[in-house]
Amino acid sequence: MRIITLNCNGIRSAARKGLFDWLCKQRADVLCLQETKAQNTDLTNPVFFPKDWHVYFNDAQKKGYAGVALYSRQKPDEVLNQLEAAEFDAEGRYLEARFGKLSVISLYLPSGSAGPERQASKDRFLKFFQPKLREWIKCGREFIVCGDWNIAHKEIDLKNWKANQKYSGFLPHERAWLDVAFGPEPEGLGWVDAYRVLHPEHTGEAYTWWSNRGAAWTKNVGWRIDYQFVTPALRSKVRKASIYKAERFSDHAPLIMDYDL
Repeated sequence: MRIITLNCNGIRSAARKGLFDWLCKQRADVLCLQETKAQNTDLTNPVFFPKDWHVYFNDAQKKGYAGVALYSRQKPDEVLNQLEAAEFDAEGRYLEARFGKLSVISLYLPSGSAGPERQASKDRFLKFFQPKLREWIKCGREFIVCGDWNIAHKEIDLKNWKANQKYSGFLPHERAWLDVAFGPEPEGLGWVDAYRVLHPEHTGEAYTWWSNRGAAWTKNVGWRIDYQFVTPALRSKVRKASIYKAERFSDHAPLIMDYDL
């Protein structure tokens, strides 16, 4: 099973840059998109609904903001789009497709980089979402949670880690939150960072986002903030992990994971 996740920084922009032409060549089973920045009703071009794909959107109430999408070759048994948290549900941050006992989720965490108000929203999300991760890992289903988490976990996950310790995305309490998510039980939640199962030491090869400022892409001054979290039983099912950089559809790069499922 091949699952791709990408913050597309505007689905219409990514489509113009060739995202869906590329997708048709990838032998993917599921594509999870974040930051679609569009209302489903505005997407009238057939390019957004490729043949033989089941397509789902969860849009933000605010036009041109946030939003997630999920594309699946197989029709899900059920699709969920509510976290039961009004602040975040209004921003279209979650889509879950269920296939038997497997859930695949497209998730977009808030960014705190726009200022204190947005950082406060991000912190509220982290506080709300940690019990949700605990609930999911205990419920008897298997999960692959794909998305832009807007947090670089370790020093190897961004180029200029020393200079960014006081900035959103690499703040100590954000990194500690990921420590708990990935930490072993009982202190941690036991989630698995699927990419790091195969590439525990990758630095520059693992980056998934580059600022549009200061020639960051050209100089590979990047961050790894896009992940696929999986439940522990899926650790042994991870077969291949790669980040596609030959073309640019966004300021993020697609994270491609293959699972033996």
